[in-house]
Amino acid sequence: MRVLVIGGTGFIGAHIVRQIASQGHTLLLYHRGLTNAVRPETVEHFIDSDSVAPIRRFPAALFDFQPDVVIHTVAMGAVDAKAAAQAFAGRTGRIVLLSSGDVYRAYGRWIGIEPGPVQKELLTEDAPLRSVLFPYRQKASSRETLEYWYEKILAERAVRSIPDLPSTVLRLPKVYGPGGNSGLATVYRYRHHPDWRWTHGFVGNVAAAVELAAAHPAAAGRIYNVGEQHTPTVGERLSRLPPSSIKPDSSSKFDFNQDVAYDTSRIRVELGYREIVPEREAALMTLRTDAK
Repeated sequence: MRVLVIGGTGFIGAHIVRQIASQGHTLLLYHRGLTNAVRPETVEHFIDSDSVAPIRRFPAALFDFQPDVVIHTVAMGAVDAKAAAQAFAGRTGRIVLLSSGDVYRAYGRWIGIEPGPVQKELLTEDAPLRSVLFPYRQKASSRETLEYWYEKILAERAVRSIPDLPSTVLRLPKVYGPGGNSGLATVYRYRHHPDWRWTHGFVGNVAAAVELAAAHPAAAGRIYNVGEQHTPTVGERLSRLPPSSIKPDSSSKFDFNQDVAYDTSRIRVELGYREIVPEREAALMTLRTDAK
Protein backbone atom coordinates (compact mmCIF):
# COMPACT_ATOMS: atom_id res chain seq x y z
CA MET A 1 0.00 0.00 0.00
CA ARG A 2 1.23 3.48 -0.88
CA VAL A 3 0.55 5.96 1.93
CA LEU A 4 0.92 9.72 1.90
CA VAL A 5 1.07 11.28 5.37
CA ILE A 6 0.40 15.00 5.59
CA GLY A 7 2.28 16.28 8.62
CA GLY A 8 3.58 13.30 10.50
CA THR A 9 6.51 14.93 12.27
CA GLY A 10 4.89 15.81 15.59
CA PHE A 11 4.29 13.70 18.68
CA ILE A 12 1.47 11.53 17.31
CA GLY A 13 2.40 11.78 13.64
CA ALA A 14 5.95 10.51 14.12
CA HIS A 15 4.64 7.36 15.82
CA ILE A 16 2.13 6.85 13.00
CA VAL A 17 4.91 7.10 10.43
CA ARG A 18 7.03 4.51 12.23
CA GLN A 19 4.06 2.16 12.61
CA ILE A 20 3.14 2.39 8.94
CA ALA A 21 6.74 1.82 7.87
CA SER A 22 7.02 -1.19 10.17
CA GLN A 23 4.14 -2.85 8.33
CA GLY A 24 5.98 -2.69 5.01
CA HIS A 25 3.95 0.03 3.33
CA THR A 26 5.52 2.50 0.90
CA LEU A 27 5.42 5.85 2.62
CA LEU A 28 5.80 9.49 1.59
CA LEU A 29 5.86 12.18 4.25
CA TYR A 30 4.76 15.69 3.27
CA HIS A 31 6.01 18.33 5.73
CA ARG A 32 7.91 21.58 6.23
CA GLY A 33 11.17 19.95 7.26
CA LEU A 34 11.36 21.83 10.56
CA THR A 35 10.98 18.90 12.96
CA ASN A 36 13.74 16.34 13.28
CA ALA A 37 11.66 13.39 14.40
CA VAL A 38 13.30 9.97 14.28
CA ARG A 39 12.01 8.24 11.16
CA PRO A 40 12.86 5.00 9.36
CA GLU A 41 15.37 5.38 6.53
CA THR A 42 12.87 3.86 4.09
CA VAL A 43 10.51 6.83 4.44
CA GLU A 44 10.52 9.25 1.52
CA HIS A 45 10.10 12.97 2.12
CA PHE A 46 8.46 15.78 0.21
CA ILE A 47 9.59 18.93 1.98
CA ASP A 48 7.66 22.10 1.28
CA SER A 49 8.35 25.24 3.29
CA ASP A 50 4.89 26.54 2.35
CA SER A 51 3.07 23.65 4.03
CA VAL A 52 2.06 25.80 6.97
CA ALA A 53 -1.24 25.09 8.70
CA PRO A 54 -3.84 25.57 7.53
CA ILE A 55 -2.56 23.93 4.34
CA ARG A 56 -4.72 25.33 1.54
CA ARG A 57 -2.93 23.97 -1.54
CA PHE A 58 -0.57 21.19 -2.54
CA PRO A 59 2.25 21.28 -5.12
CA ALA A 60 1.48 19.46 -8.36
CA ALA A 61 4.59 17.30 -8.05
CA LEU A 62 3.20 15.74 -4.86
CA PHE A 63 0.52 13.89 -6.82
CA ASP A 64 3.14 11.92 -8.76
CA PHE A 65 3.38 9.64 -5.72
CA GLN A 66 -0.14 8.30 -6.49
CA PRO A 67 -1.07 7.26 -2.95
CA ASP A 68 -3.61 4.57 -2.20
CA VAL A 69 -4.42 6.32 1.07
CA VAL A 70 -3.81 9.85 2.37
CA ILE A 71 -3.55 10.32 6.15
CA HIS A 72 -4.08 13.93 7.20
CA THR A 73 -2.62 14.43 10.66
CA VAL A 74 -2.82 18.24 10.77
CA ALA A 75 -6.24 19.20 9.35
CA MET A 76 -7.71 21.30 12.15
CA GLY A 77 -10.72 22.96 10.55
CA ALA A 78 -12.91 23.42 7.50
CA VAL A 79 -10.40 25.25 5.30
CA ASP A 80 -7.53 22.77 5.38
CA ALA A 81 -9.69 19.64 5.47
CA LYS A 82 -11.72 20.82 2.46
CA ALA A 83 -8.59 21.79 0.56
CA ALA A 84 -7.09 18.32 1.04
CA ALA A 85 -10.31 16.50 0.17
CA GLN A 86 -10.77 18.48 -3.03
CA ALA A 87 -7.11 18.14 -4.01
CA PHE A 88 -7.00 14.36 -3.61
CA ALA A 89 -10.46 13.47 -4.89
CA GLY A 90 -9.88 11.16 -7.83
CA ARG A 91 -6.17 10.90 -6.97
CA THR A 92 -6.32 8.50 -4.04
CA GLY A 93 -8.50 5.66 -2.87
CA ARG A 94 -9.28 7.13 0.54
CA ILE A 95 -8.47 9.91 2.98
CA VAL A 96 -8.04 9.30 6.71
CA LEU A 97 -8.67 12.27 8.98
CA LEU A 98 -7.38 12.46 12.53
CA SER A 99 -10.16 14.05 14.53
CA SER A 100 -10.83 14.34 18.26
CA GLY A 101 -13.29 13.43 20.96
CA ASP A 102 -13.77 17.13 21.55
CA VAL A 103 -16.43 17.00 18.83
CA TYR A 104 -18.88 15.41 21.26
CA ARG A 105 -21.54 17.39 23.08
CA ALA A 106 -20.38 15.82 26.33
CA TYR A 107 -16.97 17.41 25.90
CA GLY A 108 -18.60 20.78 25.37
CA ARG A 109 -20.56 20.32 28.58
CA TRP A 110 -17.39 19.38 30.44
CA ILE A 111 -15.55 22.54 29.38
CA GLY A 112 -18.65 24.65 29.96
CA ILE A 113 -19.60 25.88 26.48
CA GLU A 114 -22.50 23.52 25.81
CA PRO A 115 -25.80 23.88 27.71
CA GLY A 116 -27.85 20.94 28.93
CA PRO A 117 -27.84 18.12 31.48
CA VAL A 118 -24.98 15.75 32.19
CA GLN A 119 -24.72 12.83 29.75
CA LYS A 120 -23.99 9.62 31.66
CA GLU A 121 -23.61 6.99 28.96
CA LEU A 122 -20.45 6.13 27.06
CA LEU A 123 -19.88 8.12 23.89
CA THR A 124 -20.43 6.03 20.80
CA GLU A 125 -19.62 7.34 17.34
CA ASP A 126 -23.32 8.21 17.00
CA ALA A 127 -23.43 10.31 20.18
CA PRO A 128 -24.58 13.93 19.73
CA LEU A 129 -21.95 16.43 18.66
CA ARG A 130 -21.49 19.91 20.05
CA SER A 131 -23.93 22.56 18.87
CA VAL A 132 -21.47 25.29 19.90
CA LEU A 133 -18.59 25.51 17.43
CA PHE A 134 -14.99 26.67 17.90
CA PRO A 135 -14.45 25.41 21.46
CA TYR A 136 -11.16 27.24 22.05
CA ARG A 137 -11.87 30.54 20.31
CA GLN A 138 -12.19 32.42 23.60
CA LYS A 139 -8.48 31.69 24.18
CA ALA A 140 -7.37 33.03 20.78
CA SER A 141 -5.06 36.03 20.78
CA SER A 142 -5.95 36.85 17.16
CA ARG A 143 -7.97 35.58 14.22
CA GLU A 144 -4.84 33.94 12.80
CA THR A 145 -4.16 31.64 15.73
CA LEU A 146 -5.08 27.97 15.76
CA GLU A 147 -7.41 28.46 18.71
CA TYR A 148 -9.52 30.83 16.64
CA TRP A 149 -10.22 28.64 13.61
CA TYR A 150 -9.81 25.13 15.08
CA GLU A 151 -12.95 23.02 14.72
CA LYS A 152 -12.79 19.28 14.10
CA ILE A 153 -16.54 19.06 13.53
CA LEU A 154 -16.13 21.18 10.41
CA ALA A 155 -13.04 19.23 9.37
CA GLU A 156 -15.02 15.99 9.56
CA ARG A 157 -17.86 17.45 7.53
CA ALA A 158 -15.45 18.67 4.89
CA VAL A 159 -13.77 15.32 4.21
CA ARG A 160 -17.06 13.44 4.34
CA SER A 161 -18.76 15.77 1.85
CA ILE A 162 -16.78 14.78 -1.27
CA PRO A 163 -18.80 12.07 -3.07
CA ASP A 164 -15.92 10.52 -5.02
CA LEU A 165 -13.45 10.41 -2.12
CA PRO A 166 -14.11 7.73 0.52
CA SER A 167 -13.07 8.89 3.97
CA THR A 168 -12.31 7.46 7.40
CA VAL A 169 -12.55 9.62 10.51
CA LEU A 170 -10.67 8.66 13.67
CA ARG A 171 -11.70 10.44 16.87
CA LEU A 172 -8.64 10.32 19.08
CA PRO A 173 -8.58 10.27 22.89
CA LYS A 174 -6.25 12.16 25.21
CA VAL A 175 -2.98 10.77 23.88
CA TYR A 176 0.03 10.17 26.11
CA GLY A 177 3.48 8.68 25.79
CA PRO A 178 7.15 9.62 25.70
CA GLY A 179 7.35 13.08 24.22
CA GLY A 180 3.77 14.13 24.94
CA ASN A 181 1.77 14.19 28.18
CA SER A 182 4.64 12.05 29.41
CA GLY A 183 4.10 12.96 33.06
CA LEU A 184 0.41 12.01 32.82
CA ALA A 185 -0.58 15.45 34.05
CA THR A 186 -4.04 14.83 32.62
CA VAL A 187 -4.48 12.24 35.37
CA TYR A 188 -2.55 13.67 38.30
CA ARG A 189 -3.85 17.23 38.14
CA TYR A 190 -7.42 15.97 38.46
CA ARG A 191 -6.79 13.75 41.48
CA HIS A 192 -9.34 15.77 43.46
CA HIS A 193 -12.02 14.40 41.10
CA PRO A 194 -11.47 10.66 41.67
CA ASP A 195 -14.75 9.56 40.09
CA TRP A 196 -14.26 11.41 36.81
CA ARG A 197 -13.43 9.55 33.58
CA TRP A 198 -11.59 10.74 30.46
CA THR A 199 -10.55 8.26 27.78
CA HIS A 200 -6.79 8.14 27.19
CA GLY A 201 -4.67 6.25 24.69
CA PHE A 202 -0.99 5.37 24.52
CA VAL A 203 0.57 6.97 21.45
CA GLY A 204 1.89 3.64 20.12
CA ASN A 205 -1.59 2.12 20.35
CA VAL A 206 -3.15 5.14 18.67
CA ALA A 207 -0.60 4.82 15.85
CA ALA A 208 -1.50 1.14 15.44
CA ALA A 209 -5.19 2.07 15.16
CA VAL A 210 -4.42 4.67 12.49
CA GLU A 211 -2.35 2.23 10.42
CA LEU A 212 -5.05 -0.43 10.71
CA ALA A 213 -7.80 1.97 9.65
CA ALA A 214 -5.70 3.15 6.70
CA ALA A 215 -5.02 -0.39 5.50
CA HIS A 216 -8.41 -2.01 6.15
CA PRO A 217 -10.94 -1.76 3.29
CA ALA A 218 -13.87 -1.97 5.72
CA ALA A 219 -12.88 1.39 7.22
CA ALA A 220 -14.04 3.33 4.16
CA GLY A 221 -16.90 5.65 5.03
CA ARG A 222 -16.67 4.93 8.74
CA ILE A 223 -16.05 6.93 11.91
CA TYR A 224 -14.17 5.29 14.78
CA ASN A 225 -13.46 6.21 18.36
CA VAL A 226 -9.88 5.36 19.29
CA GLY A 227 -8.69 4.76 22.85
CA GLU A 228 -8.51 2.32 25.70
CA GLN A 229 -11.08 -0.48 25.85
CA HIS A 230 -12.20 0.51 29.34
CA THR A 231 -11.95 4.05 30.71
CA PRO A 232 -11.17 3.92 34.43
CA THR A 233 -11.91 6.72 36.87
CA VAL A 234 -9.11 9.04 37.93
CA GLY A 235 -9.06 7.25 41.27
CA GLU A 236 -8.71 3.87 39.60
CA ARG A 237 -5.83 5.15 37.48
CA LEU A 238 -4.04 6.61 40.49
CA SER A 239 -4.38 3.36 42.42
CA ARG A 240 -1.95 1.71 40.01
CA LEU A 241 0.35 4.69 39.39
CA PRO A 242 3.19 6.03 41.56
CA PRO A 243 2.81 9.36 43.40
CA SER A 244 3.51 12.56 41.48
CA SER A 245 4.57 16.09 42.38
CA ILE A 246 2.16 17.53 39.78
CA LYS A 247 -0.15 19.91 41.60
CA PRO A 248 -3.93 19.51 41.38
CA ASP A 249 -5.71 21.92 39.06
CA SER A 250 -8.00 23.80 41.41
CA SER A 251 -8.69 26.75 39.11
CA SER A 252 -10.47 25.12 36.16
CA LYS A 253 -14.19 25.72 35.67
CA PHE A 254 -14.84 22.32 34.13
CA ASP A 255 -17.91 20.29 35.11
CA PHE A 256 -16.47 17.05 36.48
CA ASN A 257 -19.93 15.55 36.75
CA GLN A 258 -19.60 15.09 32.98
CA ASP A 259 -17.39 12.20 31.92
CA VAL A 260 -15.64 12.22 28.54
CA ALA A 261 -15.52 8.45 28.11
CA TYR A 262 -15.70 6.71 24.75
CA ASP A 263 -17.12 3.41 23.61
CA THR A 264 -14.31 2.02 21.42
CA SER A 265 -15.98 -1.24 20.50
CA ARG A 266 -16.70 -0.34 16.85
CA ILE A 267 -13.07 -0.32 15.69
CA ARG A 268 -12.42 -3.50 17.67
CA VAL A 269 -15.38 -5.39 16.18
CA GLU A 270 -15.23 -4.10 12.60
CA LEU A 271 -11.47 -3.93 12.10
CA GLY A 272 -10.19 -6.30 14.78
CA TYR A 273 -8.20 -3.59 16.56
CA ARG A 274 -6.21 -4.56 19.65
CA GLU A 275 -3.65 -2.58 21.64
CA ILE A 276 -0.05 -3.46 20.87
CA VAL A 277 0.93 -2.38 24.41
CA PRO A 278 -1.47 -2.89 27.34
CA GLU A 279 -2.57 0.54 28.58
CA ARG A 280 -1.58 -0.14 32.20
CA GLU A 281 1.89 -1.16 31.13
CA ALA A 282 2.11 1.79 28.74
CA ALA A 283 1.29 4.31 31.48
CA LEU A 284 4.05 3.00 33.75
CA MET A 285 6.50 2.83 30.87
CA THR A 286 5.69 6.44 29.99
CA LEU A 287 6.36 7.63 33.53
CA ARG A 288 9.65 5.72 33.66
CA THR A 289 10.74 7.39 30.44
CA ASP A 290 9.71 10.83 31.72
CA ALA A 291 11.76 10.32 34.89
CA LYS A 292 15.01 9.74 32.98
